[in-house]
Amino acid sequence: MRLLLVEDDSLLAESLQRQLSSAGFSVDAIATASGAAQLGRQEDYRVVVLDLGLPDGNGLDVLRQWRSRGLTMPVLILTARGDWQDKVSGLKAGADDYLAKPFQTEELLARLDALIRRSEGRVDSFLSAGGFRLDENRQVLVTPDGEEHPLTGTEFRLLRCLMSRPGQLFSKENLLEQVYNLDESPTHNAIEAYIRRLRKVAGQDAIVTRRGQGYMFNAVD
Repeated sequence: MRLLLVEDDSLLAESLQRQLSSAGFSVDAIATASGAAQLGRQEDYRVVVLDLGLPDGNGLDVLRQWRSRGLTMPVLILTARGDWQDKVSGLKAGADDYLAKPFQTEELLARLDALIRRSEGRVDSFLSAGGFRLDENRQVLVTPDGEEHPLTGTEFRLLRCLMSRPGQLFSKENLLEQVYNLDESPTHNAIEAYIRRLRKVAGQDAIVTRRGQGYMFNAVD
C-alpha cells in the first residue's frame, strides 16, 4: 500500500523508509512542504506520515490544503513538538493521529495499522475475502483450507491492494502506483509476473483478468 513520508531529517527519513518498506508499505519520501502538497494532490496514498517543521513551510498548512481539497487519506503527524496545544492544532487541521519525537518505530507502525484499519472499516489486522485471510502483521496468506503461504514484500503489497477491495477492478497502472514508489520504474510485465505467482497460491479463480482492463480479487464473502 502506498505511503507518503514527509520528513526533512534525512537520517530519520532514510531509516523510516527502510522500516516502513519492510512492513509492507510502498514509500515515497519528500522533505519539503511544497513537494508534499503536490504529491498529496497528485498521488493516491493510503496513509501519510507528516512532519510539521519543514524547511519551506509548516506541515499544518499542507494538511489544511489537502483537507480543503477534499483529500481524506489518514494523516499521522510526526513532530518534535510535544505540548498539548500543538496536538490540538494538528487534530483541528484534520490530522487523524499524533506521535511526538522521539518515538519507537513499533508504535508508529501500530498507529499506522490502526489508522488504515479504521479507514477500511476493520477492527483487526486480517483482510478477509471469500475464505482467504491476509495476515498483515506476518505478511502471510491463509487459504480457505487453513494452509499458510508467506509472501514477498511485492506479493504482499499487490495482494493487499486487490483484497482490500474485492470485486473492484484495478488497472495495471493502479496496481503499479500502489505497489511501487516513485523512485522505481517497473513495467506492466512485472504486475503480470506477480499475478501469476499469486495465482499459484490462491488459485486461478481467485484473481480474475479483464482483458485490456485489469485485475480483480474475485473471492467475495
